[in-house]
Amino acid sequence: MLAKRIIACLDVRDGHVVKGVKFAGLREVGDPAALASGYAEAGIDEIVVLDVTATFESRTALIATIERVARTIFVPLTVGGGVRSVDDAARIIDAGADKISVNSAALRDPSLITRLADRFGRQAVVVAIDARRRGDLKVDAQINGRSYDVLSRSGTTVERSDAVAWSQEAEARGAGEILLTSMDRDGTKRGFDCDLTAAVCAAVGLPVIASGGGGTPEDFAAVLTTGRADAALAASIFHRGEISVSALKRYLADRGLPMRLESGVSC
Repeated sequence: MLAKRIIACLDVRDGHVVKGVKFAGLREVGDPAALASGYAEAGIDEIVVLDVTATFESRTALIATIERVARTIFVPLTVGGGVRSVDDAARIIDAGADKISVNSAALRDPSLITRLADRFGRQAVVVAIDARRRGDLKVDAQINGRSYDVLSRSGTTVERSDAVAWSQEAEARGAGEILLTSMDRDGTKRGFDCDLTAAVCAAVGLPVIASGGGGTPEDFAAVLTTGRADAALAASIFHRGEISVSALKRYLADRGLPMRLESGVSC
């Protein structure tokens, strides 16, 4: 059985890590290279760096920041923010990233996913999906995942009305992984949206990273079991020191989940 992964997310603005709630009210919480290095030393499985203003500013993620982070860590690094072309992605890969995350540009031009997979291999292409529950549908209809809109531009624009269908199209076009964020839960620490995550996991054959809402070890256990996720991503609880990476992974391992612990041995 493949080990479940715990991933730390660094939302970056102007070279600083920031965090808010539902992509709003962003405040600085630290230096990206310092935080990434600390998480890697603590046993994190992967780091995701998202430049949260790159799309609005019509630019790619800040290359200098990527280079600084890449030099300090020894775990896989995924970078997203403003990737609109293969050339944009190439600059990020050349700066030290192992994977590219695409969101808004892929929604506007889904063929970008295929071009990226052809150039870098599908294992290097992560399609980020920001999903928000629609209020016009009954709660019991949410289990199939089709009551979730897909948003772009840092959660400000509704692009599609079916998160499951978009995840399936992304897979068909060459995505190697899905980064699935619940906009309703982002930054709230109220638990992951396991209905959403389970629906997408059931619909695709790709690894799915659950994001948005992780606040307690129990939340992570739930999304990695009931939610069927392959990995769980968090920011706030790590940035604020509410739980350590090693304590979280030990908690999950003690409950029978296959985890890669500090020694590099899966348990």
